[in-house]
Amino acid sequence: MKYVDEYRDAAAAHRYAEAIARLTTRPWCLMEICGGQTHAIVKYGIDQLLPEPITLIHGPGCPVCVTPTALIDQAITLAALPQVIFCSFGDMLRVPGSQRDLFSVKAAGGDVRIVYSPLDAVKLAQENPDREVIFFAIGFETTAPANAMAVYQAQQQGLKNFSLLVSQVLVPPAIAAILSAPENRVQGFLAAGHVCTVMGIQAYQSLAQQYQVPIVVTGFEPLDILQGIYLCIEQLETGRTEVVNQYSRVVRPEGNLVAQQLIETVFEVVPRQWRGIGEIPQSGLALRSTYAAFDAQKRFGLPRETDSPPERAPQLTSSNWAETEAKTCISGLVLQGVKKPSECPAFGTDCTPEHPLGATMVSSEGACAAYYRYRTPVLNIVKEGAINF
Repeated sequence: MKYVDEYRDAAAAHRYAEAIARLTTRPWCLMEICGGQTHAIVKYGIDQLLPEPITLIHGPGCPVCVTPTALIDQAITLAALPQVIFCSFGDMLRVPGSQRDLFSVKAAGGDVRIVYSPLDAVKLAQENPDREVIFFAIGFETTAPANAMAVYQAQQQGLKNFSLLVSQVLVPPAIAAILSAPENRVQGFLAAGHVCTVMGIQAYQSLAQQYQVPIVVTGFEPLDILQGIYLCIEQLETGRTEVVNQYSRVVRPEGNLVAQQLIETVFEVVPRQWRGIGEIPQSGLALRSTYAAFDAQKRFGLPRETDSPPERAPQLTSSNWAETEAKTCISGLVLQGVKKPSECPAFGTDCTPEHPLGATMVSSEGACAAYYRYRTPVLNIVKEGAINF
């Protein structure tokens, strides 16, 4: 297949669903990690197309959703400083901190700017030598190369007024934390193809072996996801636990070695807090000491979020969600795959994209936002001209 329409072919989708149904002899629970995959699943009604014994649950693969409240509070503090131009992707502006969000800072006169690349922020630093330009560097392995390149270019250009507020997280440690949790019910994973495009599949092979769970590296179109589910169920039904690359048209086993080298040069692996989950050891990236001059936390004397509380083990349970969210919001449990958005009492009533209570409703990649937008899939599919299952 060469064109995107071929990956949305309704007849082929039905054939895959029928093949999955013939293959399935017992209940299985699969998790897709990436918010992009979650949106495709809900938008095209893939979960409703599957046989009843198969349950899809949604993982913490939305970078906006998992950025911890403490870091958003730091972003708000920095953005309110008069000498600062604070740059961010647009989704982050509406994510609530403990008291307010970046939009409220902008409304109060803070110089908060939406950019589409960290290199846009580097350019702003060049153009405004009398201002401090800070970029909110969030994301998974997919954004790390561009953020590393921004720091590298800023150093090469001798910029003294550019820095990153870093909230980079890594997918494999999050999978390990989910599989180690006492409430874990995930039996197979659909790994995010774009992450593996950068980092390759080696880390997933060790996870599959350690936890005896099949992992299928999967793309983002409907037929990608259905084929990923088929390959995952096929392993479960035959007792195999391997890494299979469904997304081979994009993902090479070794990943992008140049990007990996750049990440390794600029960043080091550290513990990270995940919003709604807590601290996961060795699950994030921070700037190396050689690039400390570009670390906004050090430049402005802010604590690392891992500096203050004692380290917590990643025991993900329904009772240890300690993040500062509204009491009626279950976004932390949604991020862990323990609950689905539709199980939240505030979903669609007290919590909507216009008035979100939690990050999973704020972000365009959040699971709650996907359910809110697409949970009446027939109407939306017809309206948007997508495939009609």
